[in-house]
Amino acid sequence: MSLVRPLLLAGLVGGLVWVGAQNLALGMARTELDQTLLLTERAVEAEVERLGSLPSVTGEDVRVRDALAGTGSLQEANTYLETIAVHAQADQLFLIDAQGQTIAASNWNRPGSFLGENYGFRPYFKEAMESGTGDFYGIGVTTGVPGYFLSRRIDVDGVSGVLVVKLDLRPLQSIWRTADADVSLADEHGIVFLSARPDWEYRALTPLSPDVLEELEATRAYEGAQLGSTPPLVTKARDLDDAAGAGWIGRIATMPSTGWHVVAARSTSGLQLMSLGAAVLATLATLALVATFKAWDQRRQIIALRLSQSEKLESMVRARTADLAREVEARTQVEIDLRATHEALVHTEKMAALGRMSAAIVHEISQPLAAMEATLSAAEMGLDKNDTATGNRLASARGLIRRMQRTTKHLKSFARKDVAELSLIDLAAPVASALELVAPRARALGVVPEFRAPSRKIEVMAGAVRIEQVVANLLLNALDAVADMPNARITVTLEEAGGQAVLCVTDTGQGIPEEDLPDVTEPFFSTKISGESLGLGLAICKAILSDFNGGLEISSAPGQGTEVVVTVPIATAKGAKAA
Repeated sequence: MSLVRPLLLAGLVGGLVWVGAQNLALGMARTELDQTLLLTERAVEAEVERLGSLPSVTGEDVRVRDALAGTGSLQEANTYLETIAVHAQADQLFLIDAQGQTIAASNWNRPGSFLGENYGFRPYFKEAMESGTGDFYGIGVTTGVPGYFLSRRIDVDGVSGVLVVKLDLRPLQSIWRTADADVSLADEHGIVFLSARPDWEYRALTPLSPDVLEELEATRAYEGAQLGSTPPLVTKARDLDDAAGAGWIGRIATMPSTGWHVVAARSTSGLQLMSLGAAVLATLATLALVATFKAWDQRRQIIALRLSQSEKLESMVRARTADLAREVEARTQVEIDLRATHEALVHTEKMAALGRMSAAIVHEISQPLAAMEATLSAAEMGLDKNDTATGNRLASARGLIRRMQRTTKHLKSFARKDVAELSLIDLAAPVASALELVAPRARALGVVPEFRAPSRKIEVMAGAVRIEQVVANLLLNALDAVADMPNARITVTLEEAGGQAVLCVTDTGQGIPEEDLPDVTEPFFSTKISGESLGLGLAICKAILSDFNGGLEISSAPGQGTEVVVTVPIATAKGAKAA
């Protein structure tokens, strides 16, 4: 008796699990099929809507409209349709006149071209001519390639025509087969035209009436398919959405936009096997449960105790790991900060040493250079006028001395820290003076800088001479950048924005490489290859502007030009009075 009861219980449980598992498997299968239906429907709608507006948009082009009206070139229309089809990834795009004759097509230069073919019998042509739009799925009568046709009527000066785009949906079918997605797509009559199952193609879900068969024959929708000789796929249907056939169950949904039917199917053999396996497992589990119940009850408290200890240990490990991570992060940040501080101090010391060295160099060679220039001047004055060779050599020597004097002047400007004398000035005045200063150099290059002066005064607290020095330096840099460049232009704009006076110097030169931009304002950095530049100009400009609480920003695109933006705060009434 003790053995019979467990066996009866196990048998009862197995039977109940069989029934329950079968119902559950069917329910889960229907749920999965519904999800597959939703995803497939959205994918098909997205593919159809992708080109839904293409006929309307293409029909607005003047080449298409002129071709329809008979006033334009058909070849231009062919080329345009071919270009649009390629860019829009459409299979074909073609224009039909009011008699159904194709007058322009994207495949005009390929075998199987639609040009000259008459499609007046196709529903997409008739619907578009009657209501303005039309759609139709069928096998192409010219190419034999199936596709979805979207059409739009075009009216031009009393002449009507239809513009049609053909969309190839077979890539969706390839994706379904590759992904083992058991889905199919049927038209409004229930004829499957796309399917992951090859044996379902061009078969009807339900029996077709003679009227439908006659209509399909008239429109040549599935020309060559034996629709009337194959049995229907659905053998029984519980409702409009649930269907079943030979060895499969499925769910069917209708797409509102096209009237098509999306079918998601699944084999029933796997469901039966799953139900049987669940019943066997339930029977064995019941027997095992009866046998192990007492032992489980005895060990329950021991397992609970071990789990509690394990959780406490894991909590301690997690807390310690978090502490170590925070400590490592803090130490890493301290190292980064120390490294940055060290680099900044090293750079500051280098710049200070550079300034002291520049001052020493200027002090040591300024007076000898002046004496040498005076000696050469005296030698020129006492030279025989007929001795031109010696005169040229003396002039060349004096030119080299002047070049050295200019270099020492730049070094002196870089090394000296002048006290900034502020006064209320109209910023346009030093800009104009700087333009006059560089005018000879600009005329020699054949470039006339364009100055876009403001309509009113822009007053700042600064030094007019030092601002003029900044602008002249920027203009000379711009002139060097556009030298030997075709269509060279230099533009200077001055305006007020956000409480700042904004001066922009823009050129169309070769530009500055992106990797050099961060270094161009550093002392002794130069991108010029002539050797005549010390690389101090922009550094001096930046130092002068900082004395006036201003700034300097440089942006450049190689091959397009450079823009330098100078900003100086607008003078306030209080600041002007104090000055």
